[in-house]
Amino acid sequence: MMAAGAAIALALWLLLPAVGVGEAGPPPIQDGEFTFLLPAGRKQCFYQSAPANASLETEYQVIGGAGLDVDFTLESPQGVLLVSESRKADGVHTVEPTEAGDYRLCFDNSFSTISEKLVFFELIFDSLQDEEEVEGWAEAVEPEEMLDVKMEDIKESIETMRTRLERSIQMLTLLRAFEARDRNLQEDNLERVNFWSAANVAVLLLVAVLQVCTLKRFFHDKRPVPT
Repeated sequence: MMAAGAAIALALWLLLPAVGVGEAGPPPIQDGEFTFLLPAGRKQCFYQSAPANASLETEYQVIGGAGLDVDFTLESPQGVLLVSESRKADGVHTVEPTEAGDYRLCFDNSFSTISEKLVFFELIFDSLQDEEEVEGWAEAVEPEEMLDVKMEDIKESIETMRTRLERSIQMLTLLRAFEARDRNLQEDNLERVNFWSAANVAVLLLVAVLQVCTLKRFFHDKRPVPT
């Protein structure tokens, strides 16, 4: 009995690694977001790998810096220029279907010699799951007898929920970017208001001192006192 159990355990130990290797595949490409500081007079590029026949959505926004604008270009893995924008504050672009390879995203602040820019961008990939595989999985799982709730209805509900959740996450990310841009703009305006308020107060004090000195001169009697 113990020998039989040991033999079964040994067989399972030998089979499990083989099953794991057979089911392992390339890691899925996930959505990503990034915020970076682009110095004045500089250009910075990023590379994003993409599979074939997918959908890639690129969103960017300048959330800090004078003018809130930047130049943006997007190139395919073959070096073809897909998008080229000049002095824009934000943009949304979709590539569908994608080519297998590395896409190049460049942000250029060469036109600005003084102000640096704070740039936020996000990359969104659509579901890369093959519909034929999903259908085959559903046929394998679906029982032969009729069910009150069909597998197709469940799949549709789950897919709809997933799509809405992804869109909610994207909208929240964009709202955070808008909030960061507005906050930076308000802080810049506050600094300007404080500076010019202090300057106006200094001018008012200087004018008041000059007026007092002028009035004293008018009423000061410089004639000699008779003896």
